[in-house]
Amino acid sequence: MTARSATVAAQTGSSLVLLTLASGQFLMTLDSSVMNVSIATVAKDLGTDVTGVQTAITLYTLVMAMLMVTGGKVGTMIGRRRAFAIGSVIYGAGSLTTALAPNLGVLILGWSVLEGIGAALILPAIVALVAGNFAPEGRPRAYGLVMAAGAIAIAVGPLIGGVCTTYFSWRWVFAGEVVIVVGILALARRVADTPPEARTRLDLVGAGLSAAGLGLAVYGVLRAGTWGWVNPKPGAPSMGGVSPVVWLIVGGLLVVWLFLGWERRLEGRGAEPLIRPSMLGNRQLVGGLVMFFIQYLVQMGLFFTIPLFLSISLGLSALETGARILPLSITLLLAAAGIPRFLPNASPRRIVRLGLLAMFAGIVALLTSLDADASAAIVTVPLLLTGLGIGALASQLGAVTVSAVPDEQSPEVGGLQNTSTNLGASIGTALAGSILIAALTTAFLSGIQQNPDVPDAVKSQASVQLAAGVPFLSDADLHTALDKAGVTGAAADAVVDVNAQARVDGLRAALFVLALIAFLGLFSARRIPTRQPTSAAAAPAPAASGP
Repeated sequence: MTARSATVAAQTGSSLVLLTLASGQFLMTLDSSVMNVSIATVAKDLGTDVTGVQTAITLYTLVMAMLMVTGGKVGTMIGRRRAFAIGSVIYGAGSLTTALAPNLGVLILGWSVLEGIGAALILPAIVALVAGNFAPEGRPRAYGLVMAAGAIAIAVGPLIGGVCTTYFSWRWVFAGEVVIVVGILALARRVADTPPEARTRLDLVGAGLSAAGLGLAVYGVLRAGTWGWVNPKPGAPSMGGVSPVVWLIVGGLLVVWLFLGWERRLEGRGAEPLIRPSMLGNRQLVGGLVMFFIQYLVQMGLFFTIPLFLSISLGLSALETGARILPLSITLLLAAAGIPRFLPNASPRRIVRLGLLAMFAGIVALLTSLDADASAAIVTVPLLLTGLGIGALASQLGAVTVSAVPDEQSPEVGGLQNTSTNLGASIGTALAGSILIAALTTAFLSGIQQNPDVPDAVKSQASVQLAAGVPFLSDADLHTALDKAGVTGAAADAVVDVNAQARVDGLRAALFVLALIAFLGLFSARRIPTRQPTSAAAAPAPAASGP
């Protein structure tokens, strides 16, 4: 074999490895968005209600969060590729079960439990396998494309779900996932792996504590929109005069503190912990994890608010909504692949900050363009800017976190990294949703009280029945509800006009908070190194210094 043919073969092999890992990341992320446009259809098909299907989605996120750290350790013990393959089999079994589900119980078993367990094994393994299959100089591009695949899955998920639900069946989404899993398993044998560690016992106490702590905290965040963050909403449960969300999050953080104490004890006596708490003293690693958290918080907050504007405020179909979000994928891919290729020696800290600025600019551009008469065209430029920012972050953060520790600890980094992104995504969605509804409720109730065309009886009824929160309704749905309530004519038109402006106020409030978090992230980037991990002069120590 000539040198040229050997190079081509090596490039082909690395491309197939990258395709395999990126496909895994795409598949794991797809489930968080693909069925959001089809919840009502799924509920009707299974003989349940919307709340039941939303519960299944919530439990999928919860199972992943609870098992992610343990999944990373299992990959260290049995081998990263084996964990990736076993996770894929479990995930595929879950997808098949979901595709054939006759009722909600079987749906939860397949979608929430089996797919959640599979994802907890696959996602940390992907982080470690990128480190094991690509030289340090190639990792920024590889991590960028893998992370980009996940972000694109969120963007195109509604479009895929809309096509399948409109022209075929929602079940075809999960049947398609089974086919993708088969392809991933066929290609997985090309993925190189290091031998697993000498046989060690799994830290079952640590696994239980991490699952309980993260599970409580994430469940609390996921319930915040229903129960309230601090003050309980009308009709919601109350514990000691405050929302149960407070106790769940505080309890979860307490258990996580106990978990870290237990892990320090194991590490101190030379036993094998689930994670090494000493890694959390690594400023570069912690800086990367914080940036992942901020990125996914802002990213998922945007993916929550923008589809609401397009599908409900403007009344676009699932297909039209998905098509309007696609521009984000273009700049995201260009940045994730282009920055490592054309700017291989650029400062990671500078790229991350420029990415955050692009996300901030995109959100501000959308915020200032929103009004009651705005069209779908206003999202194009903001999404292009946001995609550029997400791609910039994706091109750097994976390499930053993994390069902060020896390669043999990459599965543990994978568990921590995906826990950070999972928490960020959960908080981003819940925070954006709760702020949006709170601002919408305030603006709506204030608006109808001040509108002379709204009868006093309607004002009084709205103040009582909507105190817990005004739902985000389209004009058509609101007209239907008002008609059923006996409110017609000028009064109904006045309420609809007030609601249209209140929707804008709610969206602006949510976007303002997301823009603020993106801006504050600029200061958190101080721990990101100024030199690429591949640079001979790079050193973790100076990562926290400088502006």
